[in-house]
Amino acid sequence: MVDNDADPSTPAETVHEDYPLDVRVVEFVPDGAERPQYRFEAPEHTDISFADPEKATLYADVYFDTNGFQEEGTGHRGVPPEVVQAGRDTMAAYFLTMAGTDTNWVASFYGKKPTEIERYVGAVRRRAEEIRTEAAERDLEPAADAA
Repeated sequence: MVDNDADPSTPAETVHEDYPLDVRVVEFVPDGAERPQYRFEAPEHTDISFADPEKATLYADVYFDTNGFQEEGTGHRGVPPEVVQAGRDTMAAYFLTMAGTDTNWVASFYGKKPTEIERYVGAVRRRAEEIRTEAAERDLEPAADAA
């Protein structure tokens, strides 16, 4: 992860990936930056930006695989409880979205081979796609604010 305080009013934003339930990944160039960032956006979720679009879309897959989670309150190095409860493959995919990690790091953490971690990620991506497809087919809308 790059930035938990991304400015959503940054000019020249484009939608990199649009998902059901008002979830999306937006490409933008922060003031003074030469390279774009990719911000994950979801209702009632802290905006989080990534330097790599692959990490941003993987984060979206983890979000759908867990049926949504809140990053707020987990601390700088914490893992949301929903991610932990979702299982080893989902947590491995979540770790891969964090700055400074890669497949080899996650494989070492779990005592697995990188190919096993790649299988974990593939499983998360497949489940997330199934969830998004079902949500789109049912024309589901995000829950309205209780306020």
